[in-house]
Amino acid sequence: MAKQRSDRPGTGGGTRRINGRLLARLIGEAPVERPYYLAIAQAVSRLVLDGRVPTHTRLPAERDLATALGVSRNTVTAAYAWLRDNSYLDSRQGAGSWTVLPDSGTHEPSPFTPAAEHIDLGVAAPPAVEGLREASFHASEQLAAHVAGMGYYPYGLPELRHAIARRYVERGLPTTPEQIFVTNGAQQGITLAMDLLVQQGDQVLLESPTYPHGLDAARRNGARLRTTGVTPQGWDMEYLVDAFRQWKPAVAYTVADFHNPTGALMDDDERHVLVREARRANTHLIVDESAAELAIDSGDLPAPVASHDTDGRVLTVGSVAKLFWGGLRVGWVRATPPMVTRLMQVRQRFDLAGSVHDQLTATHLLADVLRIRAERSRELRRNRDALLRALRDRLPDWRPSVPGGGLVLWVTLPQPVASALSTTAIRHGVHPAAGPVFGADGTLEHYLRLAYTRPPEVMVDAVERLAAAYAEILAHPAQPRGRLYV
Repeated sequence: MAKQRSDRPGTGGGTRRINGRLLARLIGEAPVERPYYLAIAQAVSRLVLDGRVPTHTRLPAERDLATALGVSRNTVTAAYAWLRDNSYLDSRQGAGSWTVLPDSGTHEPSPFTPAAEHIDLGVAAPPAVEGLREASFHASEQLAAHVAGMGYYPYGLPELRHAIARRYVERGLPTTPEQIFVTNGAQQGITLAMDLLVQQGDQVLLESPTYPHGLDAARRNGARLRTTGVTPQGWDMEYLVDAFRQWKPAVAYTVADFHNPTGALMDDDERHVLVREARRANTHLIVDESAAELAIDSGDLPAPVASHDTDGRVLTVGSVAKLFWGGLRVGWVRATPPMVTRLMQVRQRFDLAGSVHDQLTATHLLADVLRIRAERSRELRRNRDALLRALRDRLPDWRPSVPGGGLVLWVTLPQPVASALSTTAIRHGVHPAAGPVFGADGTLEHYLRLAYTRPPEVMVDAVERLAAAYAEILAHPAQPRGRLYV
């Protein structure tokens, strides 16, 4: 039985749910193995490790999942028991069962990583920049000037809105503070924009692959998802133009700057075409600029996508998390002042405002953004190059992208084993992100995303562990993929 936890979900209001039909569809992509309960259980464990079923997600009742899969209830009961025994499932009588990750130390350590640190290449979150503590200290001193008031700034702290607007001006995009709406990170900005602009049944155009939380934000509003491909070499602009003209989506979501996960960078001409076609299709564009300040290689960067906007249809989402630190939950949306007001009204359903201290800290760091950006660029270049060298040496048949910026490599595998490799790699002390996490339909099994946010020596160690996991996969190939039948 999994270890009991004091922060048990299932009793509070934050637990996600997945219904039997959806879970059955995801399980249906798993290899067919015998006994069948084990195939179901291992498929669910891979979905959890892969992030496609988040932790703290309440699973469907045994009877519902059995009906959806077309198997006996006893088969699902045995599968859930295996998941509990292997610490992927926590259950309580009357409250249901929800997904968890195995506790470190509950399994025998891998012989490849005795007493070694687990290396997570699935999370693209760099360490805090130098100067964060000093900025936080100054923010604490300034906090006294705000405590006499309520502490709520629904549009964001005024000095932060000025600082963000000034940074856009420095990048060549005229912007006023009234065009800036401060959020608790980029993810909240994307979610609020989708909540505002997408109605049930609307078509939303996304890239494939794309940022998983962009997909989630569209799905939560009942959108019909349409996708257009992007590779490390860039966008298929002919197909993109055709997608706008054929589907006329209500919203399109794009990551034009060091695309997550491929690393592609959209050039100025392509940005012009993107906005032009959105205008012709009467589509709002949500442009995710979370990595826009993370150029690694030298060279001129294209102007922001919103530079091509003439009628206020581009909403630009930004964040300090990738440049400064992920624990600083400050993001924003740049839009027209009327759109900013509408975003604020949508936000009131969820929260009232962000942390004043975090916003003051971000304001201090933005005043030093050029130095910080240069230091982050040097750090990421060292890490990226070390990872690329290690992959060439140890896994020469893998084909990684060589992005000019951002935080991740997009690696093409010789075989479609990404999900199985991600699961196996956990036992070797490393966790890559499997390609299907970034797709709308469970495809992309030929791809892995590897974050290069750790120092060079850790990158080399991570590749050694990946090579061991890959060798294990090749030695024990999976059975052909298909539906489960019992």
